[in-house]
Amino acid sequence: MMKILVLGGYGVFGGRLAQLLKDDPGQTLILAGRDGQKARAFAETLGGVAKVLPLALDRRDIVAALAQHRPDLVVDASGPFQAYGDDPYLVPKAAIAARVPYLDLADGADFVAGIGALDASARAAGVFVLAGVSSFPVLTDAVLTAMEQHLQVTELVGGIAPSPYAGVGKNVLRAVLGYAGAPVRLWRQGKPATGIGLGDSRIATVAVPGKVPLHPLRFSLVDVPDLRVIPAAHPGLQSLWIGAAPQPRVLHRLLTLIALARARLRLPSLAPLTPLAHWLLNLHPMGEHRGGMFLAAQGLRDGQPASLSWHLLAEGDDGPLIPSMAVALLVGKMQQGQTQNPGARAGIGSLTLDDYATAFAGRSILTGWRRDMPIEPYPRALGPVFSDLPAQMQTLHHPGKHAVWTGRADVTRGKGPLAPLVATLFRFPKVGQDQPVEVTFTTDAQGRETWARRFGARLMRSTQEAGTDRDEALIVERFGPFRFGLALDWDGTRLQIIPRRWGIGRLPLPRFLMPHGPAWEEVKDDRFRFHVEIILPLIGPVVRYEGWLRPASAGG
Repeated sequence: MMKILVLGGYGVFGGRLAQLLKDDPGQTLILAGRDGQKARAFAETLGGVAKVLPLALDRRDIVAALAQHRPDLVVDASGPFQAYGDDPYLVPKAAIAARVPYLDLADGADFVAGIGALDASARAAGVFVLAGVSSFPVLTDAVLTAMEQHLQVTELVGGIAPSPYAGVGKNVLRAVLGYAGAPVRLWRQGKPATGIGLGDSRIATVAVPGKVPLHPLRFSLVDVPDLRVIPAAHPGLQSLWIGAAPQPRVLHRLLTLIALARARLRLPSLAPLTPLAHWLLNLHPMGEHRGGMFLAAQGLRDGQPASLSWHLLAEGDDGPLIPSMAVALLVGKMQQGQTQNPGARAGIGSLTLDDYATAFAGRSILTGWRRDMPIEPYPRALGPVFSDLPAQMQTLHHPGKHAVWTGRADVTRGKGPLAPLVATLFRFPKVGQDQPVEVTFTTDAQGRETWARRFGARLMRSTQEAGTDRDEALIVERFGPFRFGLALDWDGTRLQIIPRRWGIGRLPLPRFLMPHGPAWEEVKDDRFRFHVEIILPLIGPVVRYEGWLRPASAGG
């Protein structure tokens, strides 16, 4: 049996840690917080097989609680760690005095960087004290360590994009608003530097190879422990920047503007806005129920400039569990007799990416790597997953300068009054069964492919190229002035093609008016098979064509 005292045990991160640990019969979870009624209510609804004990506890009474309950581990999941007052290390010092190991999920950069002040006393007591045992900086460090096996990393940019349905705790939000618009210490070109909290921003796309990426998001600088503790542990790292992309986008953009105004006008802290911001963030979640994280590195490989990025996608309610997984993994190691060395330090180095893989397994959490980007659209969009496609599909989507494929297709059209007009505008194929099909591919020096599809006597032409900037990880297909950003999703059998963006030239058009419909490719009976349906909102089905192709000539 292992007894774990969790401060903030019914809060956002403590509650999710309890969810991760609840199915272990070898544990007793003491879920503590200042509101005993909330602790009891949460414990009653938690479920699982672990023994769960609610406890009303103010952190100032931690010494007495340790003496009374004698836990095997103390976990502080409360916070805000940036506002722990004159004695911020009250709890870890009490744990050391009681000779009880200690972990926390601190997001405060100063708190995590300063935990080393307790190192000597922790060593003397023979216990470990690890601060910041969460996605930032433990997962960041695990990914960076894995990157360094393939690349001499000199620059690292990262970001987290929580699902809009994840919920944001008041303590986290109060901490973020506290430094919004204030100088944030970071590492730039090998020297300490500062940026503007929530004010410095950049656009990035979370894109696990072979899966539909998140929409491009604006990530804004956050004051996380990584910025303080990772550069010292990775001496070759010259620059480090970490951001977050909270939802909804409108509120995020507003907070960024307020942060920039605070920095320029020297306004007071934005922390008093916490109740309002918390209400707005959790008022009515909208958008995709998925979140993600990315880390993009620049550096040298064999003396030449190279890049490498790692991406994570989490669907549904699994993403919000990730920040608490590091503690759950270390608890599992303790149960297996694997303990951490005595001393007080940041939690980096305590877990590897393989450790995280065991926590992600069985959940809707996917990860993947992207290396130096090819210029061809499909190899670039799919990354290393491109090599998993059937040989015929790889050949078609790597056509060389010139290739011709031929086959047969069935074509039907929608019955709506406007469907023929749209079909004529885009030169979609005419209705017919078992029509001859010929597709000619030509590729220019920039990797842009022209697809000339001939169904019977009707020619339909488009270009396809690798997306960049806001279209990163997408295929950009152009029909005349119209451009479409297409995502690819490989399920091991079919390659799904999913519209994500559209516009006229550079002018974006509303997504709710975007053409859609099932479109996929597969290889079956030694033939490349395709299926495309075009459906327009307000108009309905326009055209459907499906058939097969074989190479008549390839390469060149």
